[in-house]
Amino acid sequence: MGNPTVADPGRQASDAGDAGLAAALAAVRRRGDEMIALTRRWVEVNSFSTHVAGVNAVGALLREGFALPPLACTVVPGGPAHGDHLIWRTPAAAHAAPILLIGHHDTVFPPGHFEGWREDLGRAFGPGALDMKGGLAVICGALAALDEVGALAALPIAVISVADEEIGSPSSTPHLQALARGAACALVFESGRAGDAIITRRKGVAALAVRARGRAAHAGNQHKEGANAIWALAKFIDAAQQQTDYARGVTVNVGLVTGGTSKNTVPEHAECQVDLRYETVAGVEALVTELAACAAAAAQAVPGTRVEVERGPSRLPLERTAASAALRDEYAVCARAAGLGDGEAALLGGGSDANTVAPLGVPAIDGLGPRGAGFHTTAEHVELASFVPKAEALLRFLWGRRAPRQ
Repeated sequence: MGNPTVADPGRQASDAGDAGLAAALAAVRRRGDEMIALTRRWVEVNSFSTHVAGVNAVGALLREGFALPPLACTVVPGGPAHGDHLIWRTPAAAHAAPILLIGHHDTVFPPGHFEGWREDLGRAFGPGALDMKGGLAVICGALAALDEVGALAALPIAVISVADEEIGSPSSTPHLQALARGAACALVFESGRAGDAIITRRKGVAALAVRARGRAAHAGNQHKEGANAIWALAKFIDAAQQQTDYARGVTVNVGLVTGGTSKNTVPEHAECQVDLRYETVAGVEALVTELAACAAAAAQAVPGTRVEVERGPSRLPLERTAASAALRDEYAVCARAAGLGDGEAALLGGGSDANTVAPLGVPAIDGLGPRGAGFHTTAEHVELASFVPKAEALLRFLWGRRAPRQ
């Protein structure tokens, strides 16, 4: 494993034998401050997923940042509930299977919760600095360097930044999948992990809304006539939580419960929100079937109630395949040459848009953005020294894909 921020001098010497690559590497290494400045500009505009005006304001700034002559931009409306999605293509992408570069410009922090940009001891703190406006800046820096040396237009590249990833990509999924069906591979620039470990596996994620219906009655005078929806839901919750099986990588988490109207009324309604995580497609189908049985049993245990299960947004798992392992190995060579770590990440519990595209058969790897920590917390920060080597790794990968290997 190389030094995490300084490229190997021996490799730099061998790069000089390819004058075009050497010029491109010099161009990307000059862009460190530019990538950081872009990230700061994007971070300073709040783009909470449901703050559509803010998401689209960041989208407008992204179009300025990615305004490179070979890149043609398409704006895909997200509809009234979501911001617009952005797709850029090079001319060569019309004639060959493109390399798909994936990012998102929405964040998890509502306006006023966690704002601004602050630098301290080589780190920058701010909403989306790591997850994942920094990753978008890495893509932008690498493509700008390739354009500077006249190499970008001939590379078949499609870039997409979606506006709804943090809420499960409900609007952007069809567009992601359409791009993935014709892609050679997919590289996802989510937050870089410790040691620059490349992600090849993520659990699938699914959401359930479970609603119990009963019969209201006065708790003192007519308790016997009531049917307690909260009681029925509680029985479901107890059974559902017991479906967690760590050995199979399956977890069930009931994270939000609401119900009732007052303490002296038998509740006629109750609801819970359930988060499911799983490693295989077969695993989730079996799990949902079992949870439906838990709901039926809960309703039967409390006469006069019914319990209904509704499936919400979901992402299939990112499963490691022979093709994605080969892609990881290819990218690891480029990361190592850029002075980065080259390991493989352990299975992750959180999903990303790698989960959205990989089940279609396109090889996909993830976690290629700049390093940092604290994503989804107010301690979110990015390591400023990691921007250049991360962009260099991408540039090296793309350069290696310029033409068929000899």
